[in-house]
This record gives sequence, C-alpha cells and structure tokens, in this order.
Amino acid sequence: MTYVTVNMGGWDTHGNNFASLEKGLLPRYDRAIASLVDDLHQRGLDKDVLVISYGEFGRTPRINKDSGRDHWPNAMSVVFAGGGLKMGQVVGSTDAKAENPRTRACSPGDVLSTMYHVLGIDHKHEFHDAAKRPLAILAEGKPIAELVG
Repeated sequence: MTYVTVNMGGWDTHGNNFASLEKGLLPRYDRAIASLVDDLHQRGLDKDVLVISYGEFGRTPRINKDSGRDHWPNAMSVVFAGGGLKMGQVVGSTDAKAENPRTRACSPGDVLSTMYHVLGIDHKHEFHDAAKRPLAILAEGKPIAELVG
C-alpha cells in the first residue's frame, strides 16, 4: 500500500478570513483538487486512487472580531474522490447556521475507517503491546456505508 499526504498550510484564518480565502487559498485549492481528480479520472486511476481532503477542525459559523473564523469541532466538511467509492453524493448535513450536524453525522473514526477500507486495512484490527494488551487501530468508527456499500 502507498499513502501520500499533502499539506497545504495557511488555512488557520483566525484573522482576515475572506481576503485570505478569496485571493489565495481557495483558488489554489480549487485548481489543485480539480486537476488531480480530473487527471486521475482521465488516466483510469480513479478506481485505484483515493483522494481525501479535510482539515483537523471545522470553522466557527460566526466571524470573530478580527474578521476571521476560529476552530469549531462540532461540524466540518470532508471531500472524498475515487478509490472505488460511490461518488456524486452528499452524506449528512448541518443545521441552518452550520453549527451542528442535522443529519447523518460522521466521526473522524468513520473517515479513517473509510480510508482503511479502501486501503484493505481492517479498521477493527488490534495490535498488542509488550504486556499483550490490545491496542485498537481506531478507538471508534466504521466505513461510511453510503460510500462503500
């Protein structure tokens, strides 16, 4: 198995959020992700390569005093493309203010379980430490059924 991580830093927009997104972050991200997914599809690799795009936090639904958005663990977005998953759908939604999940909340463990599923890794696998105590590969989560099923 091969796994590649790409870090597109600079997304911590606690201040000057709108200018940072409009003039730099979003255009670069949009071009990069669209080009990658399109290239994989054109080469016939979209079934074999999984692309996941997400950050470690969502962003506050309200703008702060510095025209920024702070960390918000209650809700966030994840983009999946390829990997043999079922594409072209939205799984889950937030309330009208994007504060909390409204339907079909998925956990970070669900996201990782889905990735492990594509990689052929059993998300329920356990390792054992020197004292033979089980250590779960993930503390929680299962593959997102709408994508894998």
